[in-house]
Amino acid sequence: MLFVTTTLACALPAQAQTKAQTGGRAEDASASDPDSAPDQAFKLGQITVTASRPKDVPIGENTLSSDAIYTFSRNTLDDAVNLMPGVSSSNSGGSRNERLIFVRGFDRFQVPLSLDGIRVYLPADNRLDYGRFLTPDIAEVQVAKGYASVLDGPGAMGGAVNLVTRKPTKALEAEVRSTLNLGHDAEYTGYNVFALLGTKHDLWYAQGSYTRNFQDHWDLSSKYKPTANSAEDGGARDFSRTEDWRANVKLGITPNSTDEYSISYTRQEGSKNAPLHVTDPVSQQRNWSWPYWNLESIYFLSTTALGDRATLKTRVYRNSFDNLLRSFDNRSQTTQTLGRAFNSYYADTAWGGSAQLDLDLVAADRLSLAAHYRRDKHVEWQQSFPSGFTEPHQTDVEKTYSVAAENRLVLSPSFTFIAGASYDWRDLERAEDYGTPASGGASRIFSYPLHNSSAINGQGQLVWSPDANTSVHASVSSRARFPTIFERFSTQFGTAASNPGLKPERATNYEIGAMRQIGVVHAEGAVFYSHISDAIVSVRPAGFPANTTQRQNLGSADYYGAELSLTAHLSRSLELGGNYTYIHRSFTIGTPAAGTTVSAFQLTDVPTHKGFAYASWAPVDKLHIVPSVDVASDRTTSTTASPPVYYRTGHYLVANLTAAYALRQGVEVSVGVRNLFDDNYTLTDGFPEPGRSFSVSLRAKY
Repeated sequence: MLFVTTTLACALPAQAQTKAQTGGRAEDASASDPDSAPDQAFKLGQITVTASRPKDVPIGENTLSSDAIYTFSRNTLDDAVNLMPGVSSSNSGGSRNERLIFVRGFDRFQVPLSLDGIRVYLPADNRLDYGRFLTPDIAEVQVAKGYASVLDGPGAMGGAVNLVTRKPTKALEAEVRSTLNLGHDAEYTGYNVFALLGTKHDLWYAQGSYTRNFQDHWDLSSKYKPTANSAEDGGARDFSRTEDWRANVKLGITPNSTDEYSISYTRQEGSKNAPLHVTDPVSQQRNWSWPYWNLESIYFLSTTALGDRATLKTRVYRNSFDNLLRSFDNRSQTTQTLGRAFNSYYADTAWGGSAQLDLDLVAADRLSLAAHYRRDKHVEWQQSFPSGFTEPHQTDVEKTYSVAAENRLVLSPSFTFIAGASYDWRDLERAEDYGTPASGGASRIFSYPLHNSSAINGQGQLVWSPDANTSVHASVSSRARFPTIFERFSTQFGTAASNPGLKPERATNYEIGAMRQIGVVHAEGAVFYSHISDAIVSVRPAGFPANTTQRQNLGSADYYGAELSLTAHLSRSLELGGNYTYIHRSFTIGTPAAGTTVSAFQLTDVPTHKGFAYASWAPVDKLHIVPSVDVASDRTTSTTASPPVYYRTGHYLVANLTAAYALRQGVEVSVGVRNLFDDNYTLTDGFPEPGRSFSVSLRAKY
């Protein structure tokens, strides 16, 4: 299969974790508040986003501010970016039940996720669960759509998402938040807390933050009606408990007005369960949980002026990822005695760094050169039942490199031309598995054939700014992404064959967009088209058993659509805004080798039409009321049958309301309701979304 913005202002403050072997894992402040983002955004941690940030708009075409995240109570990354045009969230469904993000139709394999510019990557399968990434401690979310600068590293085939942490702006800076979450009948369902303490001085700064999100459960809509023999009887969603926290500390030195050196440490821990499919028989479903899903990163970032015409930026980091997936006998999740039960462990470590040199050749011409290096080590092992046998550790080691150049040339006061190119390559040094190798014999550690890969990328953008209130741009970008270890080697419980020579997928992205300030109205829009080649699909080659497939580069796809965002400051007390996205995706499979069988396949999870609208109204001093609505049309999903049956889900319109009151300067209390009319809707087959819920929050800032 193919692994396939809001200009919104806010006036208020399947499978199991995959394994490359048989029998393993299956697969708030006003916009003018000086303490608001982007001032608090950690500039060293930002990536290159070529679109300009419009004035007084805390969420631009490519950025989502912390104030908007807080106002609309979007405490996880998938929920937050769904505010933006061109970005949609979904649910993977299946045994993993992970939260997904799609950027103009491109999925988590094709759109890298970074924290302060350091990529979060899982080399085994990169199946990131975006519901595990919390947002209360984030200054802004950057989303590059289609055109992502080659300077920021490899893999950005369809764009890039970057979480930018906060940075202190005052000698003493503190903030605390606490939110109580309530269910359909106002019963307790969980909480969210956030605390930050920072200090900034002429020569140094320091900051620490902590956020925690605990979900005891969430409630289904009262309109949900269970079917006969359903795995879910309604009310509190079974197995929906999650727990996540993240801590971030940073220390920075600013010896002068141009240079900055910072070291940061981030620790993120999570645990989750997986709700069952509501209509599939309980006996056919997997009973999985993740006791831990942990990420850790320590990184050094710097920028140094080399005279008047050159700047050197560096990043050095060490990342780790550890998780445990447990499979139980049945839904009680108390015993592991059957052959379907196992404990599957992942332990990943990455070391890497990058350097970027910016040279002002002349006043109107800047040349930037960048180099990236990363070494990923993936270790996995499994304990199987009923024997209790634990496999020896299997190790994969890969190194990824990229060299890039970008030139920014000011052709005239109104025109700027940007062109960039990069060369990426990847060396696979070790690829181990445990089981019976193709040559036969007893189960043992064996190695797959090693195969390296490379790709050339290129892009260009022309920007026309005839006046301070207008900007028009046109761009083209051709980017590739390397397949994961899972895509090359996983045998999916003996139903797939490895393909070490699997090539990179490639997307060529075209875009024309514009921004215009017309009196009190701010408008942004874009039309886009992407062609994907060498798309990875699963086929059954001639001579393979009937139930065995192999991934090959036989697919191609075309995505096209449009985005429109409007914001209007009608008065000091009233602001309206919203956005709309249209996207169409088509997919075809080329001519396979003689005798190869191709299964029917359709692209899923992305709605054709999607919108978000809101109003920010201050009827009296200190009180702000913010109604909003999320709306989306049908999207394609598939059943768990083999072969799957594809169908369109229903559309939805989810109304939300937040009211905030300033008790005194810096102290605010707010109440909110999500899914006000208790709509029962589904993003993926068998997994309905939450019904109506309430929240009560208190925030204090100094």
